[in-house]
Amino acid sequence: MSKDLIKYQRLAEIHLHTVNDGVGFSRREFFKLGALGLTGFFFSKVVNPPAILAQSKPQLLNTAKNCIFIHLAGAPSHVDTFDLKEGSWTPKDFEPTTYGEIRWPRGLMPKLAEQLQHISIVRSMNAWALVHGLGREWVEIGRNPATPFAKIAPNIGAVVAMEYESKRQTNQKLPGFIALTDGSTVTGAGYLPPQFAPFKVVPSATGILNSTHPAGEDRFSTRYRALQGIDAELRSGVLGGNSLAMAAAYNQGKDMMYNPEVLSIFQYTSDEVAPYGNNTFGAACLIARNIIKADLGTRFIEIVNPGWDHHQGIYDRTQGIYPRAAQIDAAVAKLIADLASTPSKTGKSLLDETLIVMMGEFGRSPGSLNNQSGRDHYLQMSAVFAGGGVKGGRVIGKTSNDGAHTVEYGWQRNVLIRPEDVFCTIYSALGIDYTTVLSDDPFKRGFEYVPYAKDGLYAPIDVLF
Repeated sequence: MSKDLIKYQRLAEIHLHTVNDGVGFSRREFFKLGALGLTGFFFSKVVNPPAILAQSKPQLLNTAKNCIFIHLAGAPSHVDTFDLKEGSWTPKDFEPTTYGEIRWPRGLMPKLAEQLQHISIVRSMNAWALVHGLGREWVEIGRNPATPFAKIAPNIGAVVAMEYESKRQTNQKLPGFIALTDGSTVTGAGYLPPQFAPFKVVPSATGILNSTHPAGEDRFSTRYRALQGIDAELRSGVLGGNSLAMAAAYNQGKDMMYNPEVLSIFQYTSDEVAPYGNNTFGAACLIARNIIKADLGTRFIEIVNPGWDHHQGIYDRTQGIYPRAAQIDAAVAKLIADLASTPSKTGKSLLDETLIVMMGEFGRSPGSLNNQSGRDHYLQMSAVFAGGGVKGGRVIGKTSNDGAHTVEYGWQRNVLIRPEDVFCTIYSALGIDYTTVLSDDPFKRGFEYVPYAKDGLYAPIDVLF
């Protein structure tokens, strides 16, 4: 879908649900409108837009100073996890259990069940795209990756790092944006300076071992001084602004080496990582906790947890949803519990100051399994929020009995929640104006933090707080 077509669909959604209080306006219904004359419909709404588009000033919640974004790559089945729907297909060992407003697969994720008082689940959410690469990048840059302008778009973490750069203290040596992955691709800084690109780390159960130089600190320092002399012009800025930015990025990397505070974050014992799970994802969540505790300048952490593409054998014990769910159950539950029990410098808990968002790129086909005992790509999806001022133990929105479509939106705008609304929520919680439009992009078209947010098409999910 092109950028303009997405804009038109969003305007159509807003109009229908504002005027008619309609529910479940799907992509199929949108194209039915097109067959009946979408152009005239849309341009009539431009002349007389719905009241919901009235935009005075951004709604800044200012409830958090950190964000941990957990990307469940491959797209988890919402109807087996965060929007549990029971039927003949449901394994008995899922042990569906009700906790207040939340129906939860306790047998699948028992440790997260113990943290539901900190968690709110958004169930009235739809993706825009059903292609993995497109969907994954969409939830990192908050716009359609298929458009030419999106090719310069930075990861939301890069924007957060840039916004917080002026607040950095001299002792804060860590980059503003750190990505903890298994080697999966993470969108970078786009056209922003390279110092705001994700500092990528591949954790392991035994810690990060490449934070020093094999020849030793003295030899490394000698080589670094030699390098400084060789490319002095490059680092002086004579060759342009990009050279200064690259020099700043190199210097930031050097400052992290042989730094005891930094090393303590990325090195840990087997006893420490065991409660998080002896795997890459568990180690990533432990490192994320250490980063938040250290408060050395990182404000956005992205953690990638791949393997959720279950077209076949979704209930297989070794390759299906069980091992994937076990990973997030142990690691995310422990992360929430540790942050909740650790006081911050302001007297709150670290969880109070850290917004956690967990989601995939789309959902999975509801109801009975396909002919390969799996679930296919589906637009309806769910997202999990915790910490950072989020009121836990709640559900936002409601889906049909089979989880196929939204029947209640659960928030004041009364429309489907999109990835762009999640972006507005993250920015707002961090005190960042999500309607910002930068004028320094290479195309000179103006880079919007969230496309069309300034026009009122997207907004923070404020009912979470």
